[in-house]
Amino acid sequence: MLKNISLLAFLSLGFIQSLHAQGASDLWVVDTEGKGGKFKLLTQTANPLTNRPEYDNQPNFINDSEMVFSAADQKGNHDIILYSFRTGNFTNLSKSPDRSEYSPNLTDCKQYISAVVVEPDGKQRLWLYPIIGETPELLYDDIAPVGYYDWYDNKAAMFVLGEPNRLVYARGKGDLQEISKNIGRSVKNRPNTPEISFLDRNDLESTEGREKVAIKSFNLKTNTFRSLGHSLPGSQDLIWIDKNHLLMAKGNEIFIKNVKDSDWLSLGKIESSTHQNISRMAYSPELNKLVFVMNRN
Repeated sequence: MLKNISLLAFLSLGFIQSLHAQGASDLWVVDTEGKGGKFKLLTQTANPLTNRPEYDNQPNFINDSEMVFSAADQKGNHDIILYSFRTGNFTNLSKSPDRSEYSPNLTDCKQYISAVVVEPDGKQRLWLYPIIGETPELLYDDIAPVGYYDWYDNKAAMFVLGEPNRLVYARGKGDLQEISKNIGRSVKNRPNTPEISFLDRNDLESTEGREKVAIKSFNLKTNTFRSLGHSLPGSQDLIWIDKNHLLMAKGNEIFIKNVKDSDWLSLGKIESSTHQNISRMAYSPELNKLVFVMNRN
């Protein structure tokens, strides 16, 4: 049975050194209002959700009151942590001393928390952790090393590391569809569509010496691509807040873009003397909250 523990208690546990050292980062949360083109950040409400010198990162909401994220202890081992906005409690879902879990998310069937796992022998593959707390299962034994992923139709679209990186979709056992090569780290299902969006590094523009990467999507039903504009210069993390609007960040400022428009519009800047450089984000329309990652100064 899973047991609620404080994040501080989790950190005191002695785990082995992770194979992937990560920088110090915290999760912050800010209230939002409005939907679609009327979406706003209430920047004055922004505050840290975690506050410690280790790695708290890669948040994803799994229902209307809970999210999961990857957190490191003082020795660098990463576990899946669940946070409840209803109770304010943190729960360690994985408690795995011999491996590290990254990029936790809810599967389409809502029975598992998925994660990229760095296994004891160094393999980096996608695993499933049952919600009810049973033994985790390896999903794709022949696909590695997996870096990032998202779900559509109970199957994973995965960023597979290599030279170059590849975006693949596991249609079935032995049926791996290659979608693109040389992609960025954002792989996201476009809400309420059969499209997987990604950053296509084969299509770059330069603004003031910084790269803008093409945002594209691939329709898994029609096998066709769609162009959705370009990223913010120098930014590599995006999320959808609905099927037509994307968020990205640059420095401490968060921007929004309609897929029909070319320009990114500022939603406001997060003021902090202790943290900077927003990266990954997660949005809950039910809670009207945006969670985002900031590096510690």
